[in-house]
Amino acid sequence: MAGLGQPAADGPADRSRSDDRGVTLVDTADNYGPAIAEELVAEALHPYTEGLLIATKGGVVRTGDRAWHVDGRPERLRAMCEASLRRLRLDTIGLYQLHRLDPAVPMAEQLGTLDELRAEGKIRHIGLDTVTAEQLEEALELTDIASVQNRFNLLDRDSQPLLKLCEARGIAFLPWFPLGNGSLTADPECARIAAAHGATPGQIALAWLLHRSPVLCPTPGTGSLAHLEENLDASAVRLTAEDMAALG
Repeated sequence: MAGLGQPAADGPADRSRSDDRGVTLVDTADNYGPAIAEELVAEALHPYTEGLLIATKGGVVRTGDRAWHVDGRPERLRAMCEASLRRLRLDTIGLYQLHRLDPAVPMAEQLGTLDELRAEGKIRHIGLDTVTAEQLEEALELTDIASVQNRFNLLDRDSQPLLKLCEARGIAFLPWFPLGNGSLTADPECARIAAAHGATPGQIALAWLLHRSPVLCPTPGTGSLAHLEENLDASAVRLTAEDMAALG
């Protein structure tokens, strides 16, 4: 496993340890903060190690502590992408994800803008966030899609049809809230298996995702070096067939 979500910037130690552990993907978004998360990524990790994929998102505007609105107008998507490039200190964003589809703007216009940005060299790959399998099928008729992000974890499997489509089409699936936003601590089966492996419930939840499908790449939130170590150590947990059956 080599994915991180919204990392904190503790300085050179962050960069050194993530390099040592083989982290190859850092995922963030322009509205985390807003803007602050992208700035922290650059502060902690720039100049970026060769092979590190920086992924970010645009298309959702944060207007308050718990207030957001979707904005997929072509001129706004372009402005958001260019602002992310500046904050991340990049010439090209490796993976640029449409944070939400804007129902007020035709999908062809939203993805067409990202196609234009890709042709200009400002982004390399296009991803989608929070879509249905049907929407992904529609998007694939318009352009290449490298990845999707939907909520998916031990306790929330509503996106299983989307996962099957991603497997069939070779598309990466980056589940958000892979740890269930803390709800896994109350799951007795997860706790039992964690105790048997000398692991934490969070590590079992990440290991379950890694065992479940080769296209799943969890991006757990990482707020400290200790949390980074715990998340990355989940890749060493070897769940048995009995474990997987018990977890469902």
